[in-house]
Amino acid sequence: MEILKRINDDLVVSMKSKDELKTTTLRMIKSAVKNAEIAKRGKGDLAEDDIMGVLSTMVKQRKESAEQYEKAARKDLAEKENKEIAIIQEYLPKQLTIEELDEIIKATIQEPGVTGMKEMGKLMKELMPKVKGKTDGKLVNQRIKELLEKLG
Repeated sequence: MEILKRINDDLVVSMKSKDELKTTTLRMIKSAVKNAEIAKRGKGDLAEDDIMGVLSTMVKQRKESAEQYEKAARKDLAEKENKEIAIIQEYLPKQLTIEELDEIIKATIQEPGVTGMKEMGKLMKELMPKVKGKTDGKLVNQRIKELLEKLG
């Protein structure tokens, strides 16, 4: 629960420094984690991977919201969402670059002997645990399609 301890410590600091956005965002994180624990129905605390999943979902939701606000010409709201993304990402592992992701995908393609698009589901199943919390699933899907098309 190292992440939760960091979040709690940072929440105290942000409250003392009266950083309203960070305080609000950290409270949202704590609430989302608590909701995930409740959804687990008393089967113990969440593991670090589960918390990473919650944080990744929060980032994804905010990216989608920011896109919608941009389309609606609401730069102020899009900017707020992007600031929240930056705060949430402080608690996620360093995000993979496209090149790093491609290397992991290529290595994973070799493992199960994937030959084409038919095995994409199998490949995603093998790959997602390796990159969980380090990149967006939509990007992984897109890169797999591109790399498999190059294979022929």
